[in-house]
Amino acid sequence: MIELRGKAVADAHKAILQEKVAAVGDSVITMAVLLVGEDHGAHMYATFMEKTAKNFGYGFVLKELPETATQDEVVTALQELNNDAAVHGILPFLIDMLDPKKDIDGLTTYNIGLVTAGKGGFAPCTAKACMAILNHYDIPVEGKHVVVIGRSQVIGKPVALMVLERHATVSICHSRTADLAHHIQQADIVIAAAGRAHMITANMVKAGAVVIDVGINELDGKTVGDVDYDAVSTVASAITPVPGGVGSVTTTMMLEAVYEAYHARNVNR
Repeated sequence: MIELRGKAVADAHKAILQEKVAAVGDSVITMAVLLVGEDHGAHMYATFMEKTAKNFGYGFVLKELPETATQDEVVTALQELNNDAAVHGILPFLIDMLDPKKDIDGLTTYNIGLVTAGKGGFAPCTAKACMAILNHYDIPVEGKHVVVIGRSQVIGKPVALMVLERHATVSICHSRTADLAHHIQQADIVIAAAGRAHMITANMVKAGAVVIDVGINELDGKTVGDVDYDAVSTVASAITPVPGGVGSVTTTMMLEAVYEAYHARNVNR
């Protein structure tokens, strides 16, 4: 059984990205986050992204508004970021008010449409992280049956479209799928993104399948995935751990997306 560690994937992508960033010279590639209110989790994530961006040599803009901010004030703040030529990528909040060219997590309707049509656009970074892991470990997708558990716009739907573009046969399952175990047992590759701790057990996975676990859940005081790692690792040929798997790659995909937004603007001048 191969453990698909995310750090190796992230490091490989960062090495390539560092060369690209170095080539832009004195220009500063900048990402921005807009926060409204005092949500602790959102502030922790913004702090983490600020540290990640600055450690990579990016600029970072944090725009904060109070919980009492009006809709007009929030829209104005977002439009200021949209119109700021020094900002290249924005983590989205008011999704369709965000400039699609700065939508680095691929959640505007415009980018969703491009990804759906197979015409580029920004795809959600977690979905890209799943693909990056498969690519890094040379796991073939073409001709394989991929079963995606979860239908969110952030992970399930886009990753299903991305493997479909790679000529996989795709089944999308979810919490209301009848006989979920039967569908998972047909999979050559399982991508679990339903958000339920240990919902996928060893008896659901066929011998030799590849398992990509996107889930982040708390169980008995520990962070675990949607997959019962200890049990499923005895039957899978390769599996991502949680933590240390997909999440380790997602932030690197975010950094790549900010560079792509910068590059697209400057190439098209």
